[in-house]
Amino acid sequence: MRTPAYAALSASTPLQPLTIDRRALRADDVAIDILYCGVCHSDLHQARNDWGSARYPMVPGHEIIGRVSAVGPAVTSIQVGDAVGVGCMADSCRDCDQCNQGEEQFCRHGVTMTYNGRDRVSGELTLGGYSRAIVVREAFVIALSPTLDLARAAPLLCAGITSWAPLRQHGAGPGTRLGVIGLGGLGHMAVKLGAALGCEVTLITGSADKTADALALGAQQVLVSRDAEAMRAAASSLDLIIDTVPVAHALAPYVKLLDVGGRLVLVGALEEMPPLDAGLLVRGRKQVSGSLIGGIAQTRELLAFCAHKGIYPECEQIRMQDINLAFERMLRSDVKYRFVIDMASLDAPAA
Repeated sequence: MRTPAYAALSASTPLQPLTIDRRALRADDVAIDILYCGVCHSDLHQARNDWGSARYPMVPGHEIIGRVSAVGPAVTSIQVGDAVGVGCMADSCRDCDQCNQGEEQFCRHGVTMTYNGRDRVSGELTLGGYSRAIVVREAFVIALSPTLDLARAAPLLCAGITSWAPLRQHGAGPGTRLGVIGLGGLGHMAVKLGAALGCEVTLITGSADKTADALALGAQQVLVSRDAEAMRAAASSLDLIIDTVPVAHALAPYVKLLDVGGRLVLVGALEEMPPLDAGLLVRGRKQVSGSLIGGIAQTRELLAFCAHKGIYPECEQIRMQDINLAFERMLRSDVKYRFVIDMASLDAPAA
């Protein structure tokens, strides 16, 4: 199956139209006509090879909402016409201890990413959701509630589950004093989800200008990290902190905000961090850890929760032809808070 897409052909060139081939359906495959695709900050990093692992041609996109167009003969849980989602993963070994306990993202044999990965059968490069259609193994296709707003749901499949996983892992709920560092694509979802779970949410930000937005999204208070006096006053005031900052930064100021037994979870940065005085952890039994998206079962749980509660990312819908401008705007933090591509625009002429 040939399908139109937008692709990066190198780290230094803008994304451009490219016709790609999708595989013929295997027995347990699902073919999907893509309706919407979220734009994740990692799409930009990967396209520009910021992490040194890029393979070209690259079709980004791992926040995919679509409708099923065909299924393989062994498919049992998905039917033609179903609204479905596909997130960061397209396959895994499905047999190791991590896969068997619903943690496919930690597959012992390496998870197959939706793009910039290698197909487990053919070895061909996986190509993502900046395209008209995609073929994915049934186990990694999630049927969506009919009450879910498809035009706004795409970022739940990465930003949403990345925020949800540590909240669930650490039992966040009523009585949890939750801090969220940063109010971008991840941070605003962590605020919304934390509030919906009943947490007392504090946004931690470098700018007091974020106060009104944070309160509107569900935070009870805002702590400005550049205000030394306010940071000292907030010492030992939080049980759990979700750190969404996507670049290296000092952790010590935030660890000091944790109460005894508190946890700081990194979900944004994927690089070496500045040293941390171990005494800050020992004196208070505090923990610093990381979290990577979530498994398929947990993603289903998140989507059901959001459909029930009416929780969605704040989205700005764009045309496929505007993706390079969207990348530049992301670099300037000029989006509140997530771009979503209307894939119907892929058939329209360039502006």
